[in-house]
Amino acid sequence: MTSSLSYITTRFQRDVPKILHLATPILLGQLAVIAFGVMDTAMTARFSTDDLAALGLASSIFISIYVGLTGVLSALNSIAGQLFGAQKYLDVGEDTRQTLWLAMCTSFVGIMVLLHPGPFIAIGDVSPNIEAKARLYLEILAFGTPGTMIMRTYMALHNAISMPKVITKLQVIGLMLKVPLNYWFIFGGFGIPAMGGPGCALASVIVQWFWVISVTTLICTQDRYKPFGIFIKFSWPNWPRIWNILKLGAPIGFSYLIEVTSFAFMALFIIRFGTSVLAGHQIIANMGTVLYMVPLSLSIATMTVIAQHLGAQEPDKAEQVGWSAVIFITSVSVIIGIVVWFLQDFLLDLYAPRPEARVMAKKLFIFIAIYQMADALQVAAAFILRGYRVAFWPMLIYAGSLWGVGLLGGYLMAFDKVPFVPDFFYGAAGFWAGNSVSLAIAAIFLLGLFRFTARKMEREGVKLPL
Repeated sequence: MTSSLSYITTRFQRDVPKILHLATPILLGQLAVIAFGVMDTAMTARFSTDDLAALGLASSIFISIYVGLTGVLSALNSIAGQLFGAQKYLDVGEDTRQTLWLAMCTSFVGIMVLLHPGPFIAIGDVSPNIEAKARLYLEILAFGTPGTMIMRTYMALHNAISMPKVITKLQVIGLMLKVPLNYWFIFGGFGIPAMGGPGCALASVIVQWFWVISVTTLICTQDRYKPFGIFIKFSWPNWPRIWNILKLGAPIGFSYLIEVTSFAFMALFIIRFGTSVLAGHQIIANMGTVLYMVPLSLSIATMTVIAQHLGAQEPDKAEQVGWSAVIFITSVSVIIGIVVWFLQDFLLDLYAPRPEARVMAKKLFIFIAIYQMADALQVAAAFILRGYRVAFWPMLIYAGSLWGVGLLGGYLMAFDKVPFVPDFFYGAAGFWAGNSVSLAIAAIFLLGLFRFTARKMEREGVKLPL
């Protein structure tokens, strides 16, 4: 027992600092970006309830599109991470150029959906005023879509080569720009009329293009990027490399889509209970997203470390890092859940919601606290598997659990379609309960798949990407 405990402690002392070294700047950057959503929600809540409802509807649609398309591009993180571990630096540059071609293709898809959101808005069955505001919000974001996709490619590259601090610094600067721009466009001033919720979108688009221009300039001018030769030459689409990216990226993107649409469609259904219910749900969802950044950032860092170990032909170390991360990330998330539960009134005060929205948010708060463990387990396992370049089976696991159990089960409880369901689960609480159970189911299957994949790779060896 003592020797086993000593072995685990030694692994923690070796693996956790590696993860934290990468995760800390990733987390700071993620929190800076998530602060965009927090500010959007808080500022719009002060403008009007209708604008907050429109923001919730439009942001749900946008996030569903965003994560699905950028998930395809995030494959570069695992692929370039393995190439970086194998010291194939010029191949990292080539795969970056090929991913940028994919970014252009995904941008076109995103623009078309954002300009024609009718089928998604119809699900919400909202008033004409809310629909008009939601459509304007999405139309403005369409102009920033190419920048969004390019920036996501740059983020994946910098994570893969262990340089996330570059992106983090720019994200913090972007946050500093977003605050005054948000206030200006939402409430108006200096000749600009008050736009309400859609003003958030305009501020975000401006910041997004600032990021793209800044990172492109750094890559072209700084010596630390020279080994990768990212922009030293022009590359036409290389179909074998693009296919290699798509084989991993497409199921990752679909997994993201499943995960986020399970939340997005919650909002589209919940709005049928009224704008106050949706506003309360939006506050809790926004708060949950902020908390999710901690296990997400740790998981992204874990994926990078695992990919680099595999590139260096060290599958045993990759597995050890994976299990250390699972224990560490879950422990951190449980602690966060406990702290948040005791600080719920303070956290709700930060949003300053209308009284009716606060009552609903208070009812839903229990779910933020209790699902932290399941959420941490599933996100850690999913990103570990992406480090191994395994994404197809996780996609199927997500589809069955999050859509089948979470969304469908939540719908049946929320709208009283099944017998013997306590009254507490009618309405928005039913969707949150279904989602919590679905995350636990996904975590169990993903952890089993990680164990199987790691053992198989140790037997058969590591195959590097093109």
